Amino acid sequence: MSLLTGKTVVVSGVGAGLGHRVAAAVVRDGGRAVLGARTEANLAKTAADVDPDGTRTAYLATDITDEARCEALAAVARERFGRIDAVVHVAAWDSYFGGVEDADFTTWQSVIDVNLLGSLRMTRACLPSLREAGGGAVVFIGTQSAVAAPSQVRQAAYAASKGALTSVMYSLARELGPHRIRVNTVLPGWMWGPPVEAYVRFTAHTEGVPEAEVLRRLTDRAALPELATDGDVADAAVFLCSDRARAITGQSLLVNAGELMR
Repeated sequence: MSLLTGKTVVVSGVGAGLGHRVAAAVVRDGGRAVLGARTEANLAKTAADVDPDGTRTAYLATDITDEARCEALAAVARERFGRIDAVVHVAAWDSYFGGVEDADFTTWQSVIDVNLLGSLRMTRACLPSLREAGGGAVVFIGTQSAVAAPSQVRQAAYAASKGALTSVMYSLARELGPHRIRVNTVLPGWMWGPPVEAYVRFTAHTEGVPEAEVLRRLTDRAALPELATDGDVADAAVFLCSDRARAITGQSLLVNAGELMR
């Protein structure tokens, strides 16, 4: 039996990268994926790619800063598949760069509204269904930069918002544990997928060096001679959604090829 047979998983933040991979992994492992993101065209493409006959996916354009839209996405899952067993939070604002000295704190507040509060809005919208199902899983996608700032780029707002999300995970694990709802976080490091591919291309062009040289600088930092991929992170999230992780809650799992060990 596949890891997610009979389970319905809500996935927020489905685009061309990690969200797409999570949706594909859910369907691959026997589950049903209910997809949310702001851009409906991205949702339609992912659904068609991972579930061509449309029997195991549903989707709704969803802005997680809007509580009503979060509740509407949860309602789609209940109406289409009758239950919610897990939620994977991929949605994130990761495109604002800089530190504190040059910070626009209005933008910081917007980043926090998406990355922290948006994830909590979506979680709360799914809680009644998770309880009705007799338990389930909440999986946050965090970031290694919340615990170890990279030297290559500065994303203080992103790291702070994801660090707060990891912190609230502990409280949620205690709060929801009596309902058999597990709460965990996956912390990717440098993750080979569209954003890092773009970083490698841009850096190579800017410095006039081969892309392989930029990639080597990243892989040299890890214990394994390669970067983790979007697919590796998606597989970790699917595992945490499954019954094989039934005794795991309140944990942060680094998926980073051994770049940082804790």
